Amino acid sequence: MDKVNEETADETGMIIKGATYIWVDGTGEILREKTRTLENDPGAPENYPRWSFDGSSTYQALKGEDSDMILKPAAVYPDPFFGGNHKLVLCKVLDPHEKPAKTNHRAKCKEVMDKIDHTNPWFGMEQEYLFLDRDGHPLGWPKFGFPKPQGPYYCAVGGDRIFGREIVNTHYRASIYAGLAIFGINSEVTPGQWEYQLGQCRGIEMGDQMWMSRYLLHRVAEQFGVTVTFHPKPAVRAIFD
Repeated sequence: MDKVNEETADETGMIIKGATYIWVDGTGEILREKTRTLENDPGAPENYPRWSFDGSSTYQALKGEDSDMILKPAAVYPDPFFGGNHKLVLCKVLDPHEKPAKTNHRAKCKEVMDKIDHTNPWFGMEQEYLFLDRDGHPLGWPKFGFPKPQGPYYCAVGGDRIFGREIVNTHYRASIYAGLAIFGINSEVTPGQWEYQLGQCRGIEMGDQMWMSRYLLHRVAEQFGVTVTFHPKPAVRAIFD
C-alpha cells in the first residue's frame, strides 16, 4: 500500500520528526488520534511531551466542566504510515487533576500486572473482526439475503470465497513494521471475516500491542474505503459463529 513504509519529507528534503498520539475514548472501544511535529526524537515514552484534548468531545468529560484531559505517553512504536522518524504513541488518559480518567482501564490493569510481575506473566491473544463497506454491509455478502453456509470460507483461497485479503496483508506488514508481535493471519468462517494472532507479550505490553494492532487495522481499512467491526454478532440474524 502506498502509505506503508513511505518516508515523509518537508520542502527541504529533511525527514520530519513527529508523533501520532493515540488513546481509547470514553466508550472504551473507539480509538482517537492527533498528530504533532517534534523538534527531536524523545526516545522512551516517558520523555515524550504530554498533550491535551477536549474530553467533552470524546465522552470523557461533561460539557460545562473542566474538559481538558491529559495524554500521557505509555508506549511508542515506529509509524508505518508516515515512516521516517514518525512514531505512534499509545497514551493513557488522565483527568485535569492528573488522576487516571474513569475510562482509563489500563491503569487498573497495570496495577494488577505490577503485583504479579514476579510470576513473569506472558500472554497471547487472537482478534477476530469483520470488514464492512461504507453502508455498514459485510464485505463479500450479497446485497440481499445471506451468503452460503459456512464451510468454504475458513482459511480459503479464491475470488468467490475471500474478500479483503489485500487489506489483511497490508495490516500484517504494517504491524511488523511497527514492531508488534503479530504471528498469524487467516480468513474466518464467513465472507469478509478475518483473524490475526498477537503475542507472546509480557504483562501490560499485551494490552498495549492489542490496542495498537486495532489502530493499525482501522487506519489501513480506512485507506481501502472499508470499516472494521469487532462486534461478535454485527449482522442481524447472522448464521455464522
